[in-house]
Amino acid sequence: MRLGGRLSGAIEVLNDIETRKRPVADALKDWGLAHRFAGSGDRAAIGNIVYDALRKRLSHAWLMDDDSPFALGYAVLLRQWGLSPEALGAEFEGDRFAPAPLSAEHLAAFSRRPLSDAPLHVQGDIPEWVEPSLVSAFGDRWIAEAEALTERPTLDLRVNTLKAERPKVLRALERSGAAACKTARFGIRIPAGEQSARLPNVTAEISFQKGWFEVQDEGSQIVADLVTPQEGEQVLDYCAGGGGKTLAMAAAMNNKGQVHAYDADSRRLAPIIERLKRAGTRNVQVHDRDAELEKLHGRMDRVLVDAPCTGTGTWRRRPDTKWRLTPRNLEERIIQQQDALAQASRFVRDGGSLYYVTCSVLPEENDRQMEAFTAANPAFEVVSALPAWDHLYGADAVRPISRDGKTLTLTPATTDTDGFFFCHLKRRG
Repeated sequence: MRLGGRLSGAIEVLNDIETRKRPVADALKDWGLAHRFAGSGDRAAIGNIVYDALRKRLSHAWLMDDDSPFALGYAVLLRQWGLSPEALGAEFEGDRFAPAPLSAEHLAAFSRRPLSDAPLHVQGDIPEWVEPSLVSAFGDRWIAEAEALTERPTLDLRVNTLKAERPKVLRALERSGAAACKTARFGIRIPAGEQSARLPNVTAEISFQKGWFEVQDEGSQIVADLVTPQEGEQVLDYCAGGGGKTLAMAAAMNNKGQVHAYDADSRRLAPIIERLKRAGTRNVQVHDRDAELEKLHGRMDRVLVDAPCTGTGTWRRRPDTKWRLTPRNLEERIIQQQDALAQASRFVRDGGSLYYVTCSVLPEENDRQMEAFTAANPAFEVVSALPAWDHLYGADAVRPISRDGKTLTLTPATTDTDGFFFCHLKRRG
């Protein structure tokens, strides 16, 4: 397919997402099934246009003075892919699969509407109701933080130290452009690429099948690292999901001690079984029922609560969720977080540690949750996570955001990772 056909395909997908209110991954998959003639490169290019359009949906619509899928698709090529109207005209000439050309009104708006005239939430490409939360979280630099959440994400990997060392994995992935992450001790990063560039399918690599690495954002690696699990300890990953942080902690413990992986949703937890086998992990017990955890009450050295959240820190990877998020969703997540903390805290022994993590950048889910929890549970106190950061990564490493000198917030703009919140609480002995 030529670029014109790819743009038409992206416009179709964007229209499907808008009219049927469905996840972008589902819309792209269905488009591919209905257009089997499209090759993998075509599908990747269409996906790139769709994701780029959704990440900057509001600012694209402002510049084009039109929020239709047609205008958004063209805005991607003009603004993000750096193609001029003349270049597009020449590219689409004679291509019967290309969309209709831009109107004179579209071109005039694009050339004359400076983004600096747009409302601030449009400049930051966020739902308007979220703006006060980001202002509270980041102050005057909130727009820069929001803009960083609209960029393409890298592909990050974590070396499984039970089976390989980072130099060995880097050699195996050399043709993918892999390089060591700047902060995460066992992280590897593959650049996002531009325009129609495809990220490599690293899970097809023999080195992946051998268990040498896992796909995991650098920020996720860092917060698992900050739990600092030690050999021989008893650790509970209370909201384990697919097990990314469980695997990281088990490797840090060198298969010594025990990590208990629990999630109330067995469907989310199911992938962990195959991942544990591939990684060569032997110190993990998997639980999907509350009754199985009863014997662990008050016995855990460390408990990690990777709480359900709005996922605002992952908007680079899942931009469609940004536009489906509502105040009610936030309220529901806050209640779920409070329940998860109340349940998980029961497993912490006297003198043990509770770690609260979200992949959100909203203060309602982060610092304010910690304030409410410690007020209601005086047996727990927040201790600074900065010493652990300096010990793991060195005083010269990039520093995360810390509102109180204790909790940490990672963001694309500050730490070049997905957005994460981390808090270490200690139970008084």
